[in-house]
Parts: sequence; structure tokens; C-alpha cells
Amino acid sequence: MPYALEATNDFVVKFANVNGSGSASANELFARSILRMGVPVSPRNIFPSNIQGLPTWYEVRVTEKGYLGRRGGVDLMVAMNPQTWKQDVAEIEPGGYLFYDNTRALPPSAFRNDINVIGMPLTEICNATYTDPRQRQLFKNIIYVGALSALLDMDAGEIEKLFSEQYKGKEALLDSNVKALHLGRDYAKKELDCPIGLRVRRADNVGQRIFVDGNSAAALGCVFGGATVCAWYPITPSSSLAEAFIAQCRRYRVDKQTGRNKAAIIQAEDELASIGIVVGAGWNGARSFTATSGPGISLMQEFIGLAYFAEIPATIIDVQRGGPSTGMPTRTQQGDILLCAYASNGDTKHVLLFPEDPKECFDFSAAALDLADRLQTPIFVMTDLDIGMNQRLAEPFAWDDAKRMDRGKVMGFDDLEAGRQFGRYLDVDGDGIPYRTYPGTHPRRGSFFTRGTTKDAFARYSEEGPVYVENMERLLRKFETAKTLVPAPILRPAKQRTSIGVIHYGSTAPAMNEALDVLEGRGLHLDALRIRAFPFPAEVERFIAEHEQVFVVEQNRDGQLRSLLVNECGIDPARLPPVLHYDGTPITARFIIDVIAKRMAT
Repeated sequence: MPYALEATNDFVVKFANVNGSGSASANELFARSILRMGVPVSPRNIFPSNIQGLPTWYEVRVTEKGYLGRRGGVDLMVAMNPQTWKQDVAEIEPGGYLFYDNTRALPPSAFRNDINVIGMPLTEICNATYTDPRQRQLFKNIIYVGALSALLDMDAGEIEKLFSEQYKGKEALLDSNVKALHLGRDYAKKELDCPIGLRVRRADNVGQRIFVDGNSAAALGCVFGGATVCAWYPITPSSSLAEAFIAQCRRYRVDKQTGRNKAAIIQAEDELASIGIVVGAGWNGARSFTATSGPGISLMQEFIGLAYFAEIPATIIDVQRGGPSTGMPTRTQQGDILLCAYASNGDTKHVLLFPEDPKECFDFSAAALDLADRLQTPIFVMTDLDIGMNQRLAEPFAWDDAKRMDRGKVMGFDDLEAGRQFGRYLDVDGDGIPYRTYPGTHPRRGSFFTRGTTKDAFARYSEEGPVYVENMERLLRKFETAKTLVPAPILRPAKQRTSIGVIHYGSTAPAMNEALDVLEGRGLHLDALRIRAFPFPAEVERFIAEHEQVFVVEQNRDGQLRSLLVNECGIDPARLPPVLHYDGTPITARFIIDVIAKRMAT
């Protein structure tokens, strides 16, 4: 008999299924039931970009310690897809477990000698119980969840509670799902060795945290941040963000007395039209945003440049995916950093915000609308598929009802009526930010011509070199002002003094947090700085200056954040060794540990 892994509330389960088989809801049910037992989980859905037929995986990290990143490796593989059998079996840790449908016998060569094999005739059970082909397919998933609940010593009552919530008022569906659950659970208890070495024990480590995906969180942030215009074109993985905003507006953007909508939501004909609508709404004084991904940003370049040079507020939420071009639509990456930082032709620099989880998606989306108004420029919220489409434990969202929107420098009727000087691009405070007026503010004063061409401080067309230079330098002053307004980086100092640091951002954070703990346990100490925005606040350059070497961890091929650090801060590239992961799957703690440990050993 092979060695058997033993662990309680600390293991990885991975489901290998076929897309379109109805497995996603069953796998999510499995994850949620463990969460209901008070044990933190972090699921990730890895799915293809077609409708059905191709392989899909659902990985569930179970850890009472609360690590929410991918660890790497699989302790229990639920192998339901013959197409990917070989690679799925190869992922299992020595001593781990393989659960599969043994209705059809497989040769000994299909297995490994160092893993524990658990076979259950799922297809046979389904065929004997159900006559409808679709029911056989769907309830097969619930049956294996039932079997897993016995194998892992889970509380089946929590699963039944989830069913009762999901199918409230639909007793027929409730009863049939509960029946399928116990078909699997009863078979496992009678015919299989239960429980196995991996077990779920009730705990109390979830607390008040909520379970939510980043796209839903960002949409709610836009509502609370005052957005009243959303223009979008469907593109994976951002479509659910706009759809969530629509749902929230039905709750919060409808006049209770008249029933009229108080938001304009437009599915445009393409991404270029979407950003055009957003820019037009921002020019008119509305808080507006679009949600898109890398290919959409590519198409939006001309309007982004117009908004930058004409200084019009706009919020763009980029849920990044694998590129270039169409790339991998349903895989994650941090590949749009340079695309967004320098979007459009000529000398442009844009503000980027890097949320790490759904809580910051909520906070930063609301903040982006404030920053767009304050700085009169496009603001990019740089989330990605891993954050946007996967549910994750996060701190509850908080909002101060006393908070008021920061509309920035807007000159009103009274100021204009009093004869206050107005120059649309006139810097009167030295921060690079001019005053603007809303259309129709005053019948005779405060008007200006909005143009994408060069102009002077009073919006008059000019091609004079000194006038152009002054305007461009003012835009740089505004960018310097932005450094004081964007979210500050977060420092995690090592427990011992060290000359080595590491910089990371966005969705690398959960795996990075675990990697730092493991490296520390090995006696490898690093100060860590999580960057949350570009332009980089002064703390970033200071952190790099204080260390001999600073690893930069990111999920793209070319080290795009590292390039920004070199370009903007004048850092010697040799002092910034890259740690790059870009196969489309979320980065793992093991990957970070291996790369950094090897480099620190040389």
C-alpha cells in the first residue's frame, strides 16, 4: 500500500471535468459547504473559452490558516474527464488520492504506484437511478459531492442547507438533489474506506468575511462611488461586471416615486463606442465607467488619448486576461500594465490602481471615480480574471454615509458671475490641475472649446512650441500630484534585518503572503512591498533604494511592472530580478518560493 497523506483543514482538491457538464455548480457547492463549516476555502475555476466539450478544472484550496492563493500541487484529484486523465494523475502529490468513476475498468498502467486510488461506479449508479440522459449527467456531479462528503468527513447537513437556500419554494428540485447527495454519501460509507487521511473539521476561522467575486465587488463600488453611466461591450472576463452593475442599479438607481431609472447603461456596438460614450458623459459632468479587457483597451486607444489631452474624467476597469491579441480569453494574466500606463499615441501617462482582492475592487472602483474627477483624466482599475471571476473570502465592504463625492476643481455659476478668471487649462494652484466648468453653468461665461489638438491655457488653438511645452509640463505636474492621491503601497517588513526585498501587486498577493511565511520558515527573510498604484508614491523608490536587490513578482512574460519601475524611477535593472509566471493559471506559492529560494542561494 502506498503512503497516504494525512491532513485536517489543510489540503487541495481539484476537479477535472468537461465544460458544459453542469459540474461547476456542484463543485462550488462542495467549496461553499466547507466554508459553512468555518474553514476558509479559496476556489479557482479554470475553464475553456468555448461553450462545452473542452476540459475544465475547479481547484479548491482548503486551509484553516486562511491562505487564499494557490499553493501548487493536488492532494485529492476528482478525475471525471478521460481526455485529461494523464495530466490530472500526474499532478497528484505522492501519497495523495485519486477519486474516479470505475464503471469502466482501466488498466494498471493508468495509475501511479505512489498514490491512493478510490474508484466508485458513478455512471452505473446514475444509469440505475435515472432514465433521463440530462438528469444522469447533472446528478452524477451531486453524487460525487455526496461521496466526497463521506470521504472527507464533512457535515452533510451544511450541504443540505445550501440546497434548501438554492431551491427555496422548489421542493421537487430540493428533494431530488438531496436524494442524489445521499446516494453518493451512503455508497461511500458502505463500500469505501471512510474517512480518508484528508479531513474537514469544523472550525471558526471565517469570521465576518464575505464570499464574493471581484467583478461583483467592483460593480457595487461603482454604484457607491456615484457612477450613473456605464457603457460596455461584452468581452470575457469583464462582462459579468457590467451585468452586476445593471442588477445593482435596479436596486439603487430607480426613483422610488416615479419608477424611472436614474442611470444610463448602454451596451454599445464595440469597445471604441463604449469609451466614446464614457468620455462624452464625463465631459458633461456624469460619473461614468466602462468594463473591458486587453483587446478592448487596444481598440479604445484613440478616445483614451483624447480624454488624457482634453482632460476629461473617465474610469476604465480592465479585467485582464491572457494575451496578446485574442490570446487566452478565459485565462488570467497581468499583461496590460504597459498598455494602460502609456495608452494612446504621443507622451501619455495614466493612473493605474492595482486591487488585490474583491474588497479592494470595491474600494478602488469607488476611489477611481473620485480620482477621475479630481485629476480630470482617465483612471484604470487593473484587476484580472483571477480576482474578477473567482469567488474569494474578503473583508466586508465598508462605506461612510457621510462621505461626499470629490468632484475636483469645478467652477460654478457664482464664481463666474463674480468675474473670477477662468482658463480651462490654466494652472492657478501649481498642482497641474486646472478648473473646469459643466456645460450650461453660465449663459455668458465659463465656456470653452474642447479639442484634442494643442491649445493654450484658455483652450485657444495654438501650435506655438513654448505653449505646447508648457501644457505638456503641466500635465506632468498633475501626474506628480497624482502620486499623493493614489493608494499608498503596503509594507510587510521581515522579522530580521535584510538587504533583500520583494515587490508584488494585484492578484499575486495571496500566493505571495504564503510564500513569505514559508521562506521565513527556511531562514530566508525578505521585506515585501505591495504596490497599489501607478504613478509610484515616494515610498516605492525609497524601498528600492534601501535594498541591494528587490525581486519583482508578476504574471506576464516581459516584467511589465519592472519595466515601469526602471523607466519611471531610473533603477538599474540588475537590482530588480524578475519572478515571472505567465501560463494563464494563477501564480502559486510554490512557484514563488522555488524561484526566490534558488536565486537567494546563488
